[in-house]
Amino acid sequence: MRRLALIAVVAVVVIGAVVIGTGASGGGGVGGDPYSVRAIFDDASFAVQGEQVRVAGAPVGSIASLGVTANNQAAVTLEIDDSRFAPFHANATCAIRPQSLIGEMYVDCNPGTAATPALHRIASGPGAGTYYLPVTQTSSPVDFDIVQDIYQEPITQRLAIILDELGTGLAARGSDLNAVIHRADPALGDTDQVLKILADQNHALAKLASDSAAVLGPLAQQRKALADFIVQANTTATASAARARDISRSIQLLPSFLRQLKPLMADLGTLADQGTPLASELKTSASALGREFTELTPFADAARTSLTELGKAAAESQAPLVGTIPLAKQLNGLGTQAAPAATSLDRLTASLSKTGAIGQLMALLFYGTTATNGFDSLGHYVRDELLVSDCTGYATTPVPGCSANFTKGTSAAVDGQAASADDAQAASASHKAAGGVATAGAPLERLLDYLIGPGG
Repeated sequence: MRRLALIAVVAVVVIGAVVIGTGASGGGGVGGDPYSVRAIFDDASFAVQGEQVRVAGAPVGSIASLGVTANNQAAVTLEIDDSRFAPFHANATCAIRPQSLIGEMYVDCNPGTAATPALHRIASGPGAGTYYLPVTQTSSPVDFDIVQDIYQEPITQRLAIILDELGTGLAARGSDLNAVIHRADPALGDTDQVLKILADQNHALAKLASDSAAVLGPLAQQRKALADFIVQANTTATASAARARDISRSIQLLPSFLRQLKPLMADLGTLADQGTPLASELKTSASALGREFTELTPFADAARTSLTELGKAAAESQAPLVGTIPLAKQLNGLGTQAAPAATSLDRLTASLSKTGAIGQLMALLFYGTTATNGFDSLGHYVRDELLVSDCTGYATTPVPGCSANFTKGTSAAVDGQAASADDAQAASASHKAAGGVATAGAPLERLLDYLIGPGG
């Protein structure tokens, strides 16, 4: 089997195949212990103990030991110290790659995807306690110095012998050679899978070609617009590059924004669910609402003139309305000062109404009036006193002492009332001059002065 593998490797070199391995990440163990993987390779390719194990170029562990299996394959034990890369999964891959020009190697791994099961743990036998990575998921490179050796003696002679014996060695072993070549270069296996998929989709590819022709035809007719789109896209990309830092900051803030947006979207979804019946009812009445808005248009046209005139009237009445502000302030002061008295009066009238005092007062007036009248054989009569003086008769000229005009100097009573009013105003003025607070009569007097003029 080892000879067959060597023949296969040389054949791959002769046809110029480039060996490509896929990278993977390792992981640490549980509880602080390294995560150990027993990886099987066709050839360890000069790897030695202590070399690095990398994931995407970052060191995550090292090669713990190397051994040989019963099938003459290399068994490389990998210890992953970083727990973030454990465990390896069923689709994990590893490849031995050159690290420097002096022949140092490292193992480049891909731990696989979490959607697949974890690697199987070896229960007993060689590598017990480690996790098994089969040879079908590993690959080894062909070193550049080995390729160069075929040009030197006696390597060229040995290569000729290998080629001479190639037919004999591969007789009835085509399937084994195919498997070895695919393991030597996983890209070949992937290429086979891609070609198989393309073969299964040949009808879809044919339809894609015809549809592409139908799509590219209009695009060719609009090639100037397409070229302008590319130019504008370049301008947009240049502007975006100038704001790359701000865009990066926006992307960094996006997760927190989405976390804050999630409850709002949930509430919005609840609102939408609750609003569905309302939307259904609105849909039912949409036609009627449409007719109503249509019929509302003539009314709006007719009302436009009225609204214009109303605007003019509002503009003309603005000055008078502003002029009422002092009166409104005085009324506000009057109402504020009258509030306690009005409250007390409300309580008094409510109490009088509740106890029946008003009815009793009216009864007192009625019965008191009746009690002062007389009664004889003809019935009830009202007593009255007839007053006769110089002022009881009708006169066309003023009679001294009998004037009915309420002006100053016409009578002693009127003069007395005027003197009392003057005394009250003087007392109010002296009270204000002494720093006192105006009484409830002062705002009322100012209000009456404003309404009917001073001296009314």
